[in-house]
Amino acid sequence: MAGTFVAATLVSSLFFARTLPRMEAADATKPVRGEPIKSVAPRGEPIKAVQPPATQLTATSSKTNDVSFTGGMTGDFMNLGFDKLASFKYDVPDDNGKPEAGKDPDEQIPKTVRDFSNKRVALKGFMLPLKVEGGLVTEMLIMRDQSMCCYGAVPKINEWVSVKMSSKGVKPVMDQPVTFFGKLKIGAIRENGYLVGIYAMDGEKVESPAQ
Repeated sequence: MAGTFVAATLVSSLFFARTLPRMEAADATKPVRGEPIKSVAPRGEPIKAVQPPATQLTATSSKTNDVSFTGGMTGDFMNLGFDKLASFKYDVPDDNGKPEAGKDPDEQIPKTVRDFSNKRVALKGFMLPLKVEGGLVTEMLIMRDQSMCCYGAVPKINEWVSVKMSSKGVKPVMDQPVTFFGKLKIGAIRENGYLVGIYAMDGEKVESPAQ
């Protein structure tokens, strides 16, 4: 019950708060003046552009302020990042979370994201414990950004995943990103008519950098 209350409180705040847009820091690097660029091609031959290998292009993700990377496999788990899960806008209904008649509440979720439903995935994020038993966390949220977890920033509904561990639980790990492994479920989650999330996971294990 405590976990449900915390999650419902977190989500209900979405109706009354606006998430400030993230501003990327401007790159202060300035070009250094030097000698003019000299052609390396023999005279009379055009300069050919060098294309990096495909593996190099797919293995490098853009630099962000959160943990976001999608691609490849970790054992039997598909690597998934919040760059994919939070890549679209989801408008939370303001009528107590109840969808309008005749409309599919999940139609806002792109198919490219829905395709991960019921897949075993590895997702990196920050842990926000909701339920602790015997010193082990059995229910938690995976948060995209640490500021959402610890400093009061209001997350968007597609920037967290509700997790229930299928095992006895895991040790709490705070203030650092960890990797969650489990089966992902995608679709509107409601309690007492209120929308409380769109992502859930049956957690199998959690790995931290210290392990």
